[in-house]
Amino acid sequence: MTIQWYPGHMAKAKREASENLKLVDFVIELVDARAPLSSQNPMLHGILQDKPKMMVLMKKDLADPKVTKEWLDHFKENGFPSIAIEANNKQDIQAVINLGKTIGNEKIEKLKAKGVRPRASRAMILGIPNVGKSTLINRLANKSIAKTGDKPGVTKKQQWIKVKNEFDLLDTPGILWPKFEEEEVGYRLASIGTIKDQILPTEDVAAYVLDYLQAYYPSMLEERYGFESYDDIMTAFELIGKKRGCLESGGRINFDKVSDVILQDLRNGKLGLISFERPE
Repeated sequence: MTIQWYPGHMAKAKREASENLKLVDFVIELVDARAPLSSQNPMLHGILQDKPKMMVLMKKDLADPKVTKEWLDHFKENGFPSIAIEANNKQDIQAVINLGKTIGNEKIEKLKAKGVRPRASRAMILGIPNVGKSTLINRLANKSIAKTGDKPGVTKKQQWIKVKNEFDLLDTPGILWPKFEEEEVGYRLASIGTIKDQILPTEDVAAYVLDYLQAYYPSMLEERYGFESYDDIMTAFELIGKKRGCLESGGRINFDKVSDVILQDLRNGKLGLISFERPE
């Protein structure tokens, strides 16, 4: 199965991001800490050219901390300074500013050496939709500038933002790539809410989450739903439906409601700290 989803404004955003790269000194790429590989946009690799890039793993408060540490080491080993953050943590926000300042100053010092008049360094912030980009920008600017929302694709235009007089930041709309060649990438992103729930059948996504939990986090199934394993997915849905009261008239299980319960439990962190992929 190939999942395709490429609205016209995203094609325009990619073109504009490519054109505006010449205006910035470095790039800040945001990924979701629960799926740092799947939430990268492979199209960006072709337009970044030789720009320095720092990786920011968003929503670390929802990810498995041991796995997040593995990802930070992985990115650093591949030449990308990286940091994992929770957007409402002031210390984390300051750490992003400090890292960005360090990377930006390297470019400014080179310009000074060439006799160019000093200026603030400039960065472009990029990320796929619903990764938390607008929230982070508002925290960096210490005021509400970027529109936020719990649905993918809220930001629709570019804007320059001053980050505490340390560097200037160019916001860009979230960009998804034209299609997901690997089925599991689509399911990972659908599970964590990066792509709209209408793109994939909700029951299929919820089933993917349960199968993943059974394989890697069975204790979370036990703690939240009262079982660690199941023989078939319908049994799991029925057990959860009865436990959580997802019933229709006559006592039948409402599988749509069960799917919503599973996905909301995951996205709200009620299941626990979960990562959907590892560097290897």
